[in-house]
Amino acid sequence: MKKKLGFIGLGNVGLKLATSLVENKFPLIVHDLNMKSAELLMEQGATWASNPEDLAKEVEIIFTCLPSPTAVSKVVEGEKGILKSLSKEKIWVDMSTTDNNETQRLAKLVKEKGAEVVEAPVSGGCHRAATGNIAIFVGGERKAFDEVLPSLSAMGKHILHVGPLGTASVLKVVTNFLASTHLVAVGEALMACKKAGINLNKAFEGIRISSGNSFVHETESQVIMNGSYNINFTMDLVCKDVGLFKKIVDRLAIPTEIAPLLVNIFEDGRKRYGDRAWSSMIVKRIEDSCNTDLRAPGFPKEIVDHTPRSLGSEIKITNSI
Repeated sequence: MKKKLGFIGLGNVGLKLATSLVENKFPLIVHDLNMKSAELLMEQGATWASNPEDLAKEVEIIFTCLPSPTAVSKVVEGEKGILKSLSKEKIWVDMSTTDNNETQRLAKLVKEKGAEVVEAPVSGGCHRAATGNIAIFVGGERKAFDEVLPSLSAMGKHILHVGPLGTASVLKVVTNFLASTHLVAVGEALMACKKAGINLNKAFEGIRISSGNSFVHETESQVIMNGSYNINFTMDLVCKDVGLFKKIVDRLAIPTEIAPLLVNIFEDGRKRYGDRAWSSMIVKRIEDSCNTDLRAPGFPKEIVDHTPRSLGSEIKITNSI
């Protein structure tokens, strides 16, 4: 019998993850600050909880997918938070991109209630979240991981148990740092091609088949050259993520050179274009400086994943220590 699930946070990614659970016939109760975001889920059979506390009373596993550590803290320990309803046999699974130290702090409170904690941030973009083909990094005790694996397999394709609680959050922040770095580099690379007189459609393909290729190029370059910039991820979230990476490397006394530069670049983009601008609009900084756009015909307004949906599975690392 499938466990009864709760899902809190129905934003760009959370709504798609929750939809996968409903489509895979999991009993689901949902909550968000905006009830309208849950309308389609309720049409498909999900039920609504008026607050996190009430949701947690009714389910065995509580998923959260929220935009910041502050938002996670409020849902867990705030008034009407899930902490009030947690008990033995319940599991809290946080799918947010957050601060690993904050995850550890909240985990102590949750475990005092007898419940288990798993972190499960996702990576791969909204287009893959929509089709259940996203990657999921998991941190936490193996027993709790095994308990939540069936529901994670409904939401994601590649599921990696990274290690103890906190490790998955660090790995997710690292991957977002790399993606953000690639994004800035893509803008500079495409501008160099255009200024050198290379057709951008051919430049896109040349990069794609070369050692310079990346996931970011294959996805975000397309919406940049379309001009929509619509990657379903916003500037404020990138600023949060690169800031989290900077906190990690500072805490570990790693003398990085790219990280502080990247923080400054995205903070400048946020000031220029606003919190809710699409993150790929960071390339507008170089477009504006060069008074040259990076438009090219034939590219889509939004990325769609055409890979067929299938149940995910755990990635086994045979040489891990």
